[in-house]
Amino acid sequence: MPLGTEQLYFRQSGSGTPFLLIHGLLVNGDMFMPVFDTFARRYCVLAPDLRGYSRSKYLGPPYTVAQHAHDLAVLLKSRSISSAIVLGYSNGGTVAQQLALDYPDIVSRLILACTFAYNQLTWQEKLGGRISPWLVRFLSAKQFARMITGKIPDQAKWLEMIIASNDKPRMVEATRAMLNFDSRARLHQIRCPTLIIAGGNDRAVPLHHARMLAQGIAGSELKIIDDAGHELIFTHGSALIDAVEAFLHEG
Repeated sequence: MPLGTEQLYFRQSGSGTPFLLIHGLLVNGDMFMPVFDTFARRYCVLAPDLRGYSRSKYLGPPYTVAQHAHDLAVLLKSRSISSAIVLGYSNGGTVAQQLALDYPDIVSRLILACTFAYNQLTWQEKLGGRISPWLVRFLSAKQFARMITGKIPDQAKWLEMIIASNDKPRMVEATRAMLNFDSRARLHQIRCPTLIIAGGNDRAVPLHHARMLAQGIAGSELKIIDDAGHELIFTHGSALIDAVEAFLHEG
């Protein structure tokens, strides 16, 4: 696989145990701004833009989940980081799973937020999968931002700028890669301590996905944040931080 990590953009802050944050579809590492500084008070936090996204958008294909995991493994190695806490949010959770599966020694603790092992389970999800590449190609950044934030003005404008920084053809490819992801048969191979976080009202990734992950990953913990949707990092940031900190301080 191509490396190219010398060009992979990332933001780093703090000191201590390395903590890698992996963003979701259509956005970039800036999506973690609501929690970044808090985590950086305790950890050495890295938030990259994945290959093909925003400030890493000039890196060439493939834009597969496996390639993203490989890029991140090489990025950590280039920073002399042998292992890290890894948090993957939404589609970033697929990359986090792949990283834990392909490079198990790198992931010391795994946090999967608002994500899935396979997101084509129901007929509604299959229908959504058929139209998702079309939506990514034709909807505007403003429309996507309002869909994600629920029309909260300040957050919608900020998120609109992040989404607009991405190249649409690359995002269509990333969407197709997301739809092809399926870790169900390998979940039992994830051995590191794992926390699964889900929003009780997440319509984009309903609770059955979190429960599937919890059932498939031995010894994992499931934390459901009531009344939170897929955008819980923006609306319930404190609850997300509390859940992560409680998990990381166990033992």
